[in-house]
Amino acid sequence: MESQRPFRQAILRGLGVVLPPLLTIALFFWAWSLVESYVLGPVDWAARTIVVTVIADISDTKTDTAVKEVGRKYIPQDIYNAVKQSPGDVDLMLKLDLEQASAHEIYHRYVRLVYLQPWAVIIIFIILFTISLYFIGEVLAARVGRGLFNLFENIINRIPLIRNVYSSVKQVTDFIVGDREQAIEFNQVVAVEYPSQGIWSIGFVTGTTMRTLHEKHGEPFVSVLMPTSPMPATGFTISVPVSQTVNLNITMDQAIQFVVSCGVVVPRTQIVGDNNATVGESTIVKQVIQGHIEQTEQDEELEQADADVVESDHNDE
Repeated sequence: MESQRPFRQAILRGLGVVLPPLLTIALFFWAWSLVESYVLGPVDWAARTIVVTVIADISDTKTDTAVKEVGRKYIPQDIYNAVKQSPGDVDLMLKLDLEQASAHEIYHRYVRLVYLQPWAVIIIFIILFTISLYFIGEVLAARVGRGLFNLFENIINRIPLIRNVYSSVKQVTDFIVGDREQAIEFNQVVAVEYPSQGIWSIGFVTGTTMRTLHEKHGEPFVSVLMPTSPMPATGFTISVPVSQTVNLNITMDQAIQFVVSCGVVVPRTQIVGDNNATVGESTIVKQVIQGHIEQTEQDEELEQADADVVESDHNDE
């Protein structure tokens, strides 16, 4: 049993090293496949359809330009030859059978070969997406647009289950990409002795608080947003004296990671026992852990003694 532990520990250490990059790569591939299937695909099809509609020279009868018969339709010979030379180089999944293809299918292939190669589709998507975001933002800035958006949100908030998911996602997105003119500007990350003495919580200083508190207590107060785990976009605001806050000297990103992970992900500079930690801190942690182990062993001994007493009484009966 003892000989298996080093092997198991080595396996776990290996997983700890390999899994993070593998899962990161897998997550990016999954996100890209979703974008390609549900965003780039429809954009590519719509763009090709528009271009084909504009440039297509398809006729029911032979003309001066439409001379090649395809599926009872006539198209230009050079269009057919271009597709014939490369029926599936752009995308093997869209390889054409020229004997069975229609005139519109050949034109779609031609447009994909000449005008809308994959890299061009990505550029077009980025441009259209940016323009769309700009117009949506401008519309929402107007009173009519804001009213329509509020109506949409009211409808969403009346649908069970969907409203719960939507509200959570909206809180996160507002927290990350909210309007900078209305967003809360966090000055620093502090620890506050809250909700009771001896219990410390992480908070974000948002600025000075109400003047009445300053005047009544004779010292400066600050407003602190206390985020909740694992959703830091939600929380509550408290007002505390500056003297009762401890500056943690960590970044906003590190604080959010700490809150989202429920305290599992601790900033490296704040890890007790790390090279940056003091010897006294390391000693305290070791004492706490050792005391916990000793207490656990004592509890197990007491439970075993109680079990022996019960068994002895049962035998006497």
